[in-house]
Amino acid sequence: RRSAVNVSSSRGFGTVASPKCAASNPDQLKSAREDLKQLLNSQFCHPILVRLGWHDAGTYNKNIEEWPQRGGANGSLRFEVELKHAANAGLVNALSLIQPIKDKYSDVTFADLFQLASATAIEEAGGPKIPMKYGRVDVSGPSECPEEGRLPGKCLCIRLCLCLETTNLIAFLCCLDAGPPSPADHLREVFYRMGLNDKEIVALSGAHTLGRSRPERSGWGKPETKYTKDGPGTPGGQSWTVQWLKFDNSYFKDIKAKRDEDLLVLPTDAVLFEDPSFKVYAEKYTEDQETFFKDYAEAHAKLSNLGAKFDPPEGIVLDDTPVQAVPEKFVAAKYSTGKRELSDSMKQKIRAEYESFGGGPDKPLPTNYFLNIIIIIGVLAILTSLL
Repeated sequence: RRSAVNVSSSRGFGTVASPKCAASNPDQLKSAREDLKQLLNSQFCHPILVRLGWHDAGTYNKNIEEWPQRGGANGSLRFEVELKHAANAGLVNALSLIQPIKDKYSDVTFADLFQLASATAIEEAGGPKIPMKYGRVDVSGPSECPEEGRLPGKCLCIRLCLCLETTNLIAFLCCLDAGPPSPADHLREVFYRMGLNDKEIVALSGAHTLGRSRPERSGWGKPETKYTKDGPGTPGGQSWTVQWLKFDNSYFKDIKAKRDEDLLVLPTDAVLFEDPSFKVYAEKYTEDQETFFKDYAEAHAKLSNLGAKFDPPEGIVLDDTPVQAVPEKFVAAKYSTGKRELSDSMKQKIRAEYESFGGGPDKPLPTNYFLNIIIIIGVLAILTSLL
């Protein structure tokens, strides 16, 4: 049983309610992932699909326990009432892109499809592998959508960054004229409510390495730059990075350098190198892409699970990574006759020495007849002297 959505040219995605869904089908999830890869390679829609997953999950409020009142990754963004929230402007285009995939794989919930699309977009852009799990349950109707204001919208100012291709909800914290009075405070206000910390805020900000801002939609950025005038996709807008469809740590490098006027820097971007706590992580990610990828993957996975109800409760893991063989447990008794338990470091040293001579847990040392003879002669000599 799945939640149904009607699409029409005049109203976008409808709000037809249906019974609560069961868990997604793992095989269909895998097939949907392959279809999403084809979509990304043909439509260059990585940024807006990242934003789709983030905005469905980003309504979560850690202070509310009940589901679905707490918001989060529950598929509620498919309903028109939530799509009309100011912060979600343009996301109807993302839903239109993935609706054929949803129609093809009816046993995949909207909540799972949104997060699958977001994670796949990051990975296909060259980003880290996100440790995702699936099995999210969909809300059943528009009455279960969160109220407006969970995401930054008109509550901050009248005109906001509502650009179609803005990568994530962080960009929505900046208003047209001067940005929020305290960008750091606004970032924390929104993300602390979700249960995220400063490190996760900075790591997730790094997703601005993807996407562009268009002034006709947000009031921010240039109509086009030397990096966006030829696309790919629809030309125009201003990007945060030179290669705005490649996921790497250039976002942090370019903000710190501030040497290219064709690259966008919002107040919530600049503050990452101004706020003392944020700066620690921003500086680290500038120098160490591997650390950035690791922290980003963890933060993205955490965000994608916010507020979700899983069926089965432990979730569904898609990756078919072979399980590594468990290393042989070191048993000190095989290498020592002492009764006192040896430390782990000593065990490793003893084992290394033993194996250097060709021995092992189930393999005695090779016989050395000459050494054995010398030992026997020595023992006999000692016994003779004692007697």
